[in-house]
Amino acid sequence: MSKHRIYTTSVASVYPHYLAKAEKKGRTKAEVDEIIRWLTGYSQDELEEQLRNKTDFETFISKAPGLNPSRALVKGVICGVRIEEIEEPTMREIRYLDKLIDELAKGKTMDKILRKQ
Repeated sequence: MSKHRIYTTSVASVYPHYLAKAEKKGRTKAEVDEIIRWLTGYSQDELEEQLRNKTDFETFISKAPGLNPSRALVKGVICGVRIEEIEEPTMREIRYLDKLIDELAKGKTMDKILRKQ
């Protein structure tokens, strides 16, 4: 998938995949939402509004109320690419979210996922 296509994809169209991945492993919608809120700074109401409005990823990231500074602690490989080596900022933010959802599905505790150490 090209960068442009990912950026113009609505968060709402990918969100059910995040939920399915998490729920298949016994995790919850509340945990998925908490991860997204932690990463972006959206409130639950704001997140739900973004989903209802079918906001694209580029806008979702660029208009985020407060990207969490601790997101830089998210490291590793997602889709065959090391996150910390992704130079394009929007793509890096999307991959942070992908990685956090992967960690949830792999059974990590919320404290570890949210880098609370």
